[in-house]
Amino acid sequence: MRFITTIFWLCLAPFFAFSAEIPAGVAKTIDLAGKNAAEIRQAWEKCPAEQRSGMEFLLTHMPARDATALKADYLLENTNLAYQARAKMHWGKDIPEEIFFNDVLPYATLDESRDDWRADFFRRFSAIAGEAKTASAALDKINAAIEKELGVQYNTKRRAPNQGPAESMKLTMASCTGLSILLADALRSVCIPCRIAGTAMWTTKEGNHNWNEVWLPEHKSWKFTEYNPDPKGLDHGWLVADAARAVPGSVAHGVYATSWKKTSHHFPMVWNFEDTSVPAEDVTQRYIALGAASIPKPGQCELRIDAVATLADGSKQRRAIAVEVRQFDVVIAKGATPSATADMNQFLTIPVPQGVRYQVVLADAHAAGSIQKIDIAPTEKDAFLRVNLEIPR
Repeated sequence: MRFITTIFWLCLAPFFAFSAEIPAGVAKTIDLAGKNAAEIRQAWEKCPAEQRSGMEFLLTHMPARDATALKADYLLENTNLAYQARAKMHWGKDIPEEIFFNDVLPYATLDESRDDWRADFFRRFSAIAGEAKTASAALDKINAAIEKELGVQYNTKRRAPNQGPAESMKLTMASCTGLSILLADALRSVCIPCRIAGTAMWTTKEGNHNWNEVWLPEHKSWKFTEYNPDPKGLDHGWLVADAARAVPGSVAHGVYATSWKKTSHHFPMVWNFEDTSVPAEDVTQRYIALGAASIPKPGQCELRIDAVATLADGSKQRRAIAVEVRQFDVVIAKGATPSATADMNQFLTIPVPQGVRYQVVLADAHAAGSIQKIDIAPTEKDAFLRVNLEIPR
């Protein structure tokens, strides 16, 4: 009998040893958690065995502020739902584990509020993805539907740049950062790896900008997109030429992409520039290469064209309307100006040779065919010029 009892306890010993063992990274986070340590420990101990590697990664690289605040149930549910999405979506098995851990599993991207978005977003966006067999097909469907689905548009009147998804949906407005957070969460909910990329300060314009990058099994590389994507698809958009003029290694003028795993860089958050808690990769060189052909050549001036209407209350509102650039009676370029919900740094950009006179012509079909025209003559000192067209209400 004593022999049987000994064998019994020997068989159970590995189980108890595994249960009690806490990886070094998780133990460090528990130490950081202070009064919340029991919650972090519980998240580790209650995590199913098949999800433990993901939970270890999540807890090891968790920001200190989250370690002191987040509850076990929140962390367990987030992790479980991420693994469920990976199992249910056709492309889940094709997402490498390290990318799944870093760019699908995390419950946040920047310093936004830690909302319970994953279950609701999976319900919404798995339905939108429908029977899509590839991540690319699902991405196209979600990109096309997300604004209508969530009811959120770009608006500079938003409360804060780094709003969490719940607040952005409540206010129905967000900054470029808030929109990027929404898209990242939507795509992560259906196991499409997504992160936020951005620059703290353009080298040729005022202000900053943030957008998204996605990793698709079809490409096996990162491509950029936005909440309001370019019709030409991935790695296309108004920001290409501006990003190509970024400065590698510069916190202010470089291009960085978020990471959950700790790195040697941090993501510059202009609303809290002192906060270095969000890890990042310097991806500037990729954008320099991507946009090299979009930068105006020596001897060219980049026209940045906008159209605005004066409303009844005296305020100005941007309008999307057809524009032509002419040299006398020859049309040399055409396009549409950004709408009221476009980023404030987005313009209709047209490179033209310096030292030549042009006419920027706007035909407003809503004003009985009236035509407005601005004459412009860029000099050799004009690398770029703003052209503001006033249109009737």
